[in-house]
Amino acid sequence: MQKNQPRRQFIKQTLYAGIGAGILSQLPFQAFAGSANGEAGKRIGIIGLDTSHSIAFTNLLNNPEVGDKLKGYKVVAAYPYGSKDIETSTSRIPDYINQVKAKGVQITGSIAELLGMVDVVMLETNDGRLHYEQAMEVIKAGKKLFIDKPIANSMKDAIAIFKAAKDKNVPIFSSSSLRFTVGMEEVKSGKKIGKIIGADAYSPAKLEKTHIDFYWYGIHGVEMLFTAMGTGCKTVTRFYQDNMDVVVGVWEDGRIGTFRGTRAGKALYGGTIFGENGNATYGAYSYESLLNEIILFFETGNPPVPAAETLEICAFIEAAQKSKLNGGKPVSMQEIFRHYNYKPQ
Repeated sequence: MQKNQPRRQFIKQTLYAGIGAGILSQLPFQAFAGSANGEAGKRIGIIGLDTSHSIAFTNLLNNPEVGDKLKGYKVVAAYPYGSKDIETSTSRIPDYINQVKAKGVQITGSIAELLGMVDVVMLETNDGRLHYEQAMEVIKAGKKLFIDKPIANSMKDAIAIFKAAKDKNVPIFSSSSLRFTVGMEEVKSGKKIGKIIGADAYSPAKLEKTHIDFYWYGIHGVEMLFTAMGTGCKTVTRFYQDNMDVVVGVWEDGRIGTFRGTRAGKALYGGTIFGENGNATYGAYSYESLLNEIILFFETGNPPVPAAETLEICAFIEAAQKSKLNGGKPVSMQEIFRHYNYKPQ
């Protein structure tokens, strides 16, 4: 009897191992994702693989040499869609799927599936029209959310997103990477040029027929302008030509800020900030700088950009659109606020 014991024990162990493997194969991904695909609490899900931002962020976060600087956060899952009718976006998706899969990212068939695998979310969909619907799923799931530019394609949707997040007590913020230009904090603090008395910003401002003009690309330059000037814009006047826009904002304290959006020539980002003690140029940025802010937000739940500032950027964009349609006449920001029944905080 004793001679057969090792053989019987081997058979029993093999049987248990087979049963265990079968059970594990039926478990949801999240049951073991924490150890194999990122530390629990630091698993990032990306919604939207129709923008190069998704690739840039994944390459940084899932690169061991850089990822450690980002507190161990990793992209573990992605839902690819994403615009379904903007060709410049949809054409990127197949290749971008392959690129993130090569970085160990699992592709999901729905946002709901993704939410079961991750702790925090980066909404990267290039198409602002989809952001409200997609953000609602994340907010209802109670997960911290970064929304890449634009927050939406209308101030109405932006207000609704922030309201839902507030009601559910879910931390969110939205930003262009151009907000976190190198040296900006030193300028804003007054240490470099003293009090800011005005600013000019420029960026490409390509148009997309499905979007209000500056929600699509000009938002980069608009956000740069507000980064320097802060909130409090009173009137907006837009001078439109096929290849260029110049938008003039007058702030309540009399300061003037301008945004030049280009659609011809080399695509560049930059500007000048005017201070009491001198001027400063800005526009140098990196995706890593934005990621540092996003990771800090995921860690603390404290948004680096207030909702009120993002909503005023939306109002500025829509005031500029109305000025264009009215032949370049000034438009009051209060007119936009009243239209959406919004009271600035």
